[in-house]
Amino acid sequence: MSNSTTRRARPAEVAASVLAVAVAVAGVAASGAAGASSSKLVGTFKITKGVSVKGSIRGSYFRMVYPGGNPKSGPFFANPNSSSSNKTYTLVSPGTQGGLRTGAYQPAPKVAFDSKGDSLAGLIIKPTSFTGINFGVLASAKDAQTGKAVSVPTITVSSGHLSGDVRAFNAAWNKLYFNQGSPKANGSRPGLTSRVTGAYNAKTHAYTLTWSGAIVGGPFNGFTGVWHLTGVFKAGK
Repeated sequence: MSNSTTRRARPAEVAASVLAVAVAVAGVAASGAAGASSSKLVGTFKITKGVSVKGSIRGSYFRMVYPGGNPKSGPFFANPNSSSSNKTYTLVSPGTQGGLRTGAYQPAPKVAFDSKGDSLAGLIIKPTSFTGINFGVLASAKDAQTGKAVSVPTITVSSGHLSGDVRAFNAAWNKLYFNQGSPKANGSRPGLTSRVTGAYNAKTHAYTLTWSGAIVGGPFNGFTGVWHLTGVFKAGK
């Protein structure tokens, strides 16, 4: 047996060591949480007009997936009135307010359609021909399709990544409304409805927003709309 005596740590010293480790871990966790902080972007997501250049699609557009398909590979519905060489892309242009606003509604006018059924909702995008009838988009305090009260669109940024809630987003076409938000007015995400995702550059304010919204009811029941908006964010109410 060794003659050396092993010094035993006193209870107070053990407690101090444990406390120091706990404080260090908490500091790391707090630092990580701070680095991942998020904030709401309140203003207008200005829309860059969609264009087709030698078969390449740039800017903002809408596509519609057939029932049984998926947003990545389709099959996609071909819009005969699309200005793109690839008719599965319906290119969109900014409306009179320049794009999608957050923190505010963008309703349709009191007279929402003309006698032909063309949408007159032109705040977000310029009404665009889809199978011979112009469609527009809107965001009202009451979901245009179901009449359910909905919140204003919100988009949040965290470390350059965007997420959001656009449940008020509706397409208007042929005197009909189709909720194209994510989530839906009741908070659900049926079918191929996907979460809002995107990217944001804090220096240039350039952004990209994408999501898909299942169509529930009406002549396009079972189809899914795919939205791709890109441009520059401008802060301000």
